[in-house]
Amino acid sequence: MSENNRAGIIQVFTGDGKGKTTAALGQVIRAAGHGLRPYVIFFMKGDYPYGEFNALRHYNIDVSVFGIPCLADPSHPKPEEIEQARLALQEARQAIDSRRYDLIVLDEINVAAAFGLIELDDLVDLLNRKPPEMDLILTGRYAAPPVLAKADLVTEMRCVKHPFDRGLLARKGIEY
Repeated sequence: MSENNRAGIIQVFTGDGKGKTTAALGQVIRAAGHGLRPYVIFFMKGDYPYGEFNALRHYNIDVSVFGIPCLADPSHPKPEEIEQARLALQEARQAIDSRRYDLIVLDEINVAAAFGLIELDDLVDLLNRKPPEMDLILTGRYAAPPVLAKADLVTEMRCVKHPFDRGLLARKGIEY
């Protein structure tokens, strides 16, 4: 298959283990290294100083960040969280429809849907919009059955042991 006619797939990285975003960003680096055009849209990340934001921008990889700088409460989402998720979803639609990118990562979109910040039907509609040659990667816990059904590849990260369990806090450059 020629580079211009490559088949794109939908990948989902989900589960309660560490490494979902890291796996997706590894795919982004690999794609960029082969001259493909990746784009990363971060749902629910806010203005927190995640190291990956700076690294991706340093390498001229398109990045958009949405959310507020605190963890969402799934039982009481704030209006600004819902608005930020709506804007992220709108950005994802525009990016997919533009066909400008070969790979789009929708980081934490599964959580946004599970917490009711976006409608599951809107997420499934987004997956249906994917052009055949584009790759989409969705990350986050709680991937819904309709999302898993649409995916070509699903990886579930499972937590076996985590340093948080013994009180070690998130470390700059490792967890964020």
